[in-house]
Amino acid sequence: MSRVGKNPIEIPSGVQVTFEKGMLSVKGPKGELARPIHKDVQVAVDEGLVTVTRPSDLKTHRALHGTTRANIQNMVTGVTEGFRKNLELVGVGYRAELYGKNLVLNIGYSHQVAFIPPEGIVFEVASATALSVSGIDKQLVGQIAAKIRKVRPPEPYKGKGIKYAGEHIRRKAGKTAKA
Repeated sequence: MSRVGKNPIEIPSGVQVTFEKGMLSVKGPKGELARPIHKDVQVAVDEGLVTVTRPSDLKTHRALHGTTRANIQNMVTGVTEGFRKNLELVGVGYRAELYGKNLVLNIGYSHQVAFIPPEGIVFEVASATALSVSGIDKQLVGQIAAKIRKVRPPEPYKGKGIKYAGEHIRRKAGKTAKA
């Protein structure tokens, strides 16, 4: 039995979970999420609990069991609390600005880099070098944060670039360290 998959998911007050025709819908105070559930996994919505079961101990069923349960938990957490990824810009002259809802980055290129947020994503700029990506869909928040980071990933010599808050950048010695 999967250690993750066997745990029931508690439904907080104010959240509605429905499972019909292979689609799981979660509606809460921050919004609504829907996700198709694999046909081999059974989802039961009872009074305040969601349980996920699998039909057999095949490798694919075991993998689906824990993953499905984690995805449902992330949906419930997303509509109640939401998710946030914080990013930092490190480098002289690197800065982030908001123009309306769009994020504009000055990160050492000859041009500015603009990001238009997809539906359900909000950019926030706390300071010129700190920004955050927030939303209710954990996968989408992580994907957008990764796309922003990929524009100028941190380099190992001076540490310049865009990094996640709290991320440790492994540093390398330069040419002069050999002497």
